[in-house]
Amino acid sequence: MAKTATIEVERRLAHPVYGKRVKRSKKYHVHDEIGVKVGETVRFVAGRPVSKLKKWRVIEVVGEKSKKKGKK
Repeated sequence: MAKTATIEVERRLAHPVYGKRVKRSKKYHVHDEIGVKVGETVRFVAGRPVSKLKKWRVIEVVGEKSKKKGKK
């Protein structure tokens, strides 16, 4: 998995009965020629299958590493 990045896509939706906003996430194995780092926001598209799980490829890095807010 030298050129593989695991990307987590998070989306928010309303619960069908209660209406509360809930988070749903899904992970994708993406072919990475650029060399993205942990925490960066990227854009990826579907492409030809590279392996059993990798059917996506990274196009560009959209955002830099995000700093997590929290207590020290």
